[in-house]
Amino acid sequence: MSLALLGQYVMNGVMLGMMYALVAVGFTLFFGVLDIIQFSHGDVLALGAFVALAVWALLVKLGVASPAVQLVAVVVFSALATAAVGALVARFVVLPLKGAPSLNVLLVTLMMGTVLREAIRLFYPGGSQPQRFPALLPTTGYDLGGFNLRLDNLLLLAAGALLIAGTHLFITRTRLGLAIRAVAQDEETARTMGIDFRAVVLFTFGLGSALAAFAGVMDGLYYNEVYFGMGLLLGVIGFASAIIGGLGNLYGAVIGGFLFAALQTIGAVALPFASAYKDVFAFAVVIVLMAVRPTGLIGERASERV
Repeated sequence: MSLALLGQYVMNGVMLGMMYALVAVGFTLFFGVLDIIQFSHGDVLALGAFVALAVWALLVKLGVASPAVQLVAVVVFSALATAAVGALVARFVVLPLKGAPSLNVLLVTLMMGTVLREAIRLFYPGGSQPQRFPALLPTTGYDLGGFNLRLDNLLLLAAGALLIAGTHLFITRTRLGLAIRAVAQDEETARTMGIDFRAVVLFTFGLGSALAAFAGVMDGLYYNEVYFGMGLLLGVIGFASAIIGGLGNLYGAVIGGFLFAALQTIGAVALPFASAYKDVFAFAVVIVLMAVRPTGLIGERASERV
């Protein structure tokens, strides 16, 4: 295998790992505060990507031609819109089911995901077809022995890493982050300490959804295309990544995301008909890992789930 091809496989794996990690962190935050799995999370990601695309189209119509201004606008408005959707889902879909059987939450969030996905398909102009996503980052590159290391890929990776690091610092170093950790550790004790449980839940769902929005924009910028069903596979893989790392563990979610991407890359390199079997290989290894270590690579401790 040539160095250029190996470099491309590695870069693709790292980019996928960053996207999966961002989605997995959202699942971990949701589980931390409410012990539930928000199965519409992947479709919230797709919604974020299409909000970004709509904002870009509006800016073009308004004559705003600066790629930097367009990039900031699509990221900010996408994050704000999906944060609002995440908070609304928590307020009107998830919280009313608090205390209900977990199967109820599973079914309702699955149906909510279908509603979001079909809304994109039906109401976004041409939403049933893949949409071209604009290239808003510089595409200059550096030649490394035949492999072209592109600047836009480096910028996306750096931004994703900063978001994950910022989320970690927010959770561990701020008063609101301390409130989130308190709710995750013991809801009743947190309430007696004066913590507004509902506000913490709404903020946490908004934060996790905003991270998913960035993953959706990142996917669009990397592949230059978005599709209304893109959140289905990304959501499943993000959830699998969170499970691999130990659901409820922030560090484990990141590790799980990159591990799943590494498994896909290994499958693409090592297996025949790679494009067809890499996902099968990755999920098969995850099944084996779960059979061997059901609590994930970093076992969750009830006192440190977020």
